Amino acid sequence: MEYIIQTSNLDFQYSKHKKNLENLSINVPKGSIYGFLGPNGAGKSTTMRLLTGIIPDDTNSISLFGSSINEQLPYVFEKVGSLVESPALYLHLSGYDNLKYIAILRKIDLSKIDEVLELVDLSYAKKQKAKQYSLGMKQRLAIAMALLSDPELLFLDEPVNGLDPNGIVDVRKLLVKINKERGVTIFVSSHLLSEIEKMCTHVGIISKGILKFEGTIDELSKKFDNCKIQITIDNAENWLPKLEEKYKNVVLEELNKISIELNNTSEIPAFVNSIINDGVLLYELKIIEGLEQWFMNLTED
Repeated sequence: MEYIIQTSNLDFQYSKHKKNLENLSINVPKGSIYGFLGPNGAGKSTTMRLLTGIIPDDTNSISLFGSSINEQLPYVFEKVGSLVESPALYLHLSGYDNLKYIAILRKIDLSKIDEVLELVDLSYAKKQKAKQYSLGMKQRLAIAMALLSDPELLFLDEPVNGLDPNGIVDVRKLLVKINKERGVTIFVSSHLLSEIEKMCTHVGIISKGILKFEGTIDELSKKFDNCKIQITIDNAENWLPKLEEKYKNVVLEELNKISIELNNTSEIPAFVNSIINDGVLLYELKIIEGLEQWFMNLTED
């Protein structure tokens, strides 16, 4: 497998008394959407600053595109787009002129501006001043700025932070579109686990500067031995004793809702067939132990 980002036993500390990152080795496959997860203070932002060159890598432990980042400075960033922390916008300028400023600065053909505005669905507002943009529009404009140079790799630090549900969905769809249509590898840090689960192909989970897990969502689910589901059925109280005979940790959660523990998600189709054949009227089934619970299991003391 070809990796676009690799760190090898990366250590970092701001002071002599505490390590912020310890032996961090991550491997981000080319073409992936890699979700970097961790509690507050886990080291996500520090890692992002090291990977984007904001903090120098004095240990020579970081590789981008198969080579040491230090050997490629500053030209490597011609292939990289980034949005770290808050977007830096000129609020008195239009969306178009914000992009034009970046294009002139980086010697990018001005024809790219309309292309990226269309990609992030802001063509209709390109003459509007950025101060009149909603938070979601500002975030999409900042992503457009990061995409101007046709990067192969995109770094995004909490890209949906503070957005309303519609804004979150818009940014998620945009990132999936960029990944699938343009083949851009995306490294995204976030604390919104449900969004990471919906869009990412791979995840890395960090706690107190130490990598606790790295792999696909499917590999993460297999790391834990159970799958907790919730079903909504008719006459749940009557069916409870019969379900307790066959399955583990059967609990009546509320009216007509029962939670059940299976060994893994592959057992769900057989479970559904079995209870329907027994005469259960099933209205809804949802998995209630997913990335959020796995994340807690890995990061809690």
